[in-house]
Amino acid sequence: MAEKINKNYKYKPLKALQKEEIVQGIASCDTAILSRAITLLESVKKEDKAIIYDAIKSIPKPEKPSFKIGITGSPGVGKSTFIETFGKYLGEKNYKVAVLAIDPSSSVTGGSILGDKTRMEQLSNLPNVYIRPTPSKGELGGVANQSFETILLCEKAGFDIILVETVGVGQSETHVKALVDFFLLLILPGAGDELQGIKRGIMELADGLLITKADGDNITKAKMAKSNYQNAMHLFPGAKNNWIPKILTCSSLENKGIDVTWDMIHSFKEHTEKNGWLAANRQQQRYFWFKEKLDDLIKSDFYEKNNIRDQIKQLKNQIDCGDLDPFNAAMQVFNNYES
Repeated sequence: MAEKINKNYKYKPLKALQKEEIVQGIASCDTAILSRAITLLESVKKEDKAIIYDAIKSIPKPEKPSFKIGITGSPGVGKSTFIETFGKYLGEKNYKVAVLAIDPSSSVTGGSILGDKTRMEQLSNLPNVYIRPTPSKGELGGVANQSFETILLCEKAGFDIILVETVGVGQSETHVKALVDFFLLLILPGAGDELQGIKRGIMELADGLLITKADGDNITKAKMAKSNYQNAMHLFPGAKNNWIPKILTCSSLENKGIDVTWDMIHSFKEHTEKNGWLAANRQQQRYFWFKEKLDDLIKSDFYEKNNIRDQIKQLKNQIDCGDLDPFNAAMQVFNNYES
């Protein structure tokens, strides 16, 4: 029987968040306020950006920084399944965990499914776990444009561990390294390109490699892949943090290898805290994102000028017809901007 519809119901939009609400909500780890604050970060409205950036300045620093783990791998490797199992393991150890799941956006419509929260149903039910899906909006690097600020908000909200799941496009996900403390690369066994993967620059960025789906008929393939990667890792130069990346296997479905994976990550944390690399790397990351944001602001200011937009429209026909090459056209626009 269909439920009776309340014809008198009127939709009441939420009142706009004020700076004080954001500051108090984040400081008290109010996840409802946190979600709305992240939505402001994702907004294209200047007034929304102004409110949230002003609030970020006033939110006090956390007692201790969150430990941030980037998780990447090709589509189908089982990132969401692993994160749910791994997140549950951490949650049951009483860590406060935030999961930032970056979903790919359509290059045609700009839309995104944002389905990670539904795929991690059990994890999302834990009281000390927060999951936030975010559209990548076509950004290269495997992260969304506002990922650094989102992580900063979660850190100020007091989460112990932040898991950053990338869009899973492979080589382009190098920006994740500039966001996280530990970079975990998930690899599918028996995909036929175990050694070919070593050519990818992303391999050199990984602090740990995890062969997933090591169960059933895949166990032998997983062991073979692990052996191949262990032999090949010796070809890479040593990392500045003096950490030797480890190669492990796991089965998220059978909950095997999850504890060993955490032991590896925790060992990395202790190792890099002791030799001072972790603190130094976080400093470098902050400066990296300062330059990234500065570049974004300069680019935005450039294209927002009416004379620039008008000149680009005028030059487009000449470029399309081949009467003007792209390089000289660009120089014309840039010289106009300088003047």
